[in-house]
Amino acid sequence: MSNEADNSSNATGTFWDHLDELRDRLLRCLAVTAVVGIVAFVFKEQLFDIVLAPRSSDFITYRVLGIGPFNVGLMNTGLTEQFMIHLKTALYTGLLVASPYVLYEIFAFVSPALYARERQFAVQIVGSAYVMFAVGTLLNYLLIFPFTVKFLGTYQVSPDVANMLTLQSYMDTLITMSLVMGLVFELPVVCWILGRMGLLNRSVMREYRRHAVCVILVLAAIITPTTDAFTLMIVALPIWLLYEGSILLVPKARQPEN
Repeated sequence: MSNEADNSSNATGTFWDHLDELRDRLLRCLAVTAVVGIVAFVFKEQLFDIVLAPRSSDFITYRVLGIGPFNVGLMNTGLTEQFMIHLKTALYTGLLVASPYVLYEIFAFVSPALYARERQFAVQIVGSAYVMFAVGTLLNYLLIFPFTVKFLGTYQVSPDVANMLTLQSYMDTLITMSLVMGLVFELPVVCWILGRMGLLNRSVMREYRRHAVCVILVLAAIITPTTDAFTLMIVALPIWLLYEGSILLVPKARQPEN
């Protein structure tokens, strides 16, 4: 009877130890995110020089492609709008920059409960997912979002109708498209996981390639707020390349045994 009580006491103590460790790690994550966010908030001019760069022809993508001079003007319509956007942008920057540390803390908490092979598998998944999300976000900032701003910001039905874009709409579009493209770039990771689980193979992906192209075009049309075919292809092409690359990541179909 006393042994059972001791075991119950040890199990309870172990649970609370893990809970304390989780609390400490979460607090450290919040602290690092807050510090980075505060730094981003303080360096307001540098932060918004980066965020607002795609609205001008001085942006690196436009200069590389030789696009002529233009500038999309932004306006503010709310009393507290600029301050709140500044605050939210600094917070998003803190989350983005601190995300590697947050992932490290989460993995350090979970990894002791994993076997060595499971730990290696988890590192591959988390590392690949983070890299692909970062690549998708960067591609959106450097290519997809600038062309969206260029098209929508300079499009006019008549010279008599001037565009008056709000800062809120600009930031909402940037954040939404960055998040969506980051998630879309997780396609190879998802396919690899499904392949390892035996739920997907190379033959199936090749067989349904035409269907996948149709889905990709529909998805690209949803992602892009513009209606021109050029921007649609800019979004669809990387997704199609991701699909083709995913085919190489998944295993071949198993041959039936005689």
